[in-house]
Amino acid sequence: MDKPVGNKTERGKSAAANRAARPSRAEAEAAVRTLIRWAGDDPDREGLLATPGRVVRAYEEWFAGYKDNPRDYLKRTFEEHGGYDEVVVLRDIRFESHCEHHLAPIIGRVHIGYLPRNRVVGISKLARLVEVYARRLQIQEKMTAEIASCLDTVLKPHGVAVVTEATHQCMTTRGIHKPGVTMVTSRMLGVFRDHAETRQEFLSAIGMRGSIHGNGSG
Repeated sequence: MDKPVGNKTERGKSAAANRAARPSRAEAEAAVRTLIRWAGDDPDREGLLATPGRVVRAYEEWFAGYKDNPRDYLKRTFEEHGGYDEVVVLRDIRFESHCEHHLAPIIGRVHIGYLPRNRVVGISKLARLVEVYARRLQIQEKMTAEIASCLDTVLKPHGVAVVTEATHQCMTTRGIHKPGVTMVTSRMLGVFRDHAETRQEFLSAIGMRGSIHGNGSG
């Protein structure tokens, strides 16, 4: 989860340390060449010559979430919402992430609900929030909790609900090799945790009525 750093000086030091520790592009490409050799192939053959550069560029896209602060996407909110005081739900937000254990893809969708207190946020910002966290090395449980916590901290609504459904290629393409398996995780905060009726309203809206309880487990 996001942990605020005490002051601007500390944030600057942390960012500088991260930049200093980050390998250069040349070092990253050399690492890819090493992995190609370790796999048993020749990185100098014609078909693989450009592969290290392609892989590094792909990593820049897949892990772009490290460059963004997810809270920034929630800063612009709207107080003029006509007195709307019901649950807001955005479902089926598709995401692509990578598991931190094997660097294998995690592909799925996130459903988000919140009960506004005074402010609402543009729906595209909810999708952006999912994207920022997904474009990092993840485990599904942590990503679900991070999305819910960020929404709860920034918007301060009456409650937040997040359900994530995904397939993990570390399980489908290696190891136990079990395709067709979907993992479901959830995090319920505020009224979604405390009031079954509100929780069921959200679950019904995403087509999962009665399948998740308020303890935050999938």
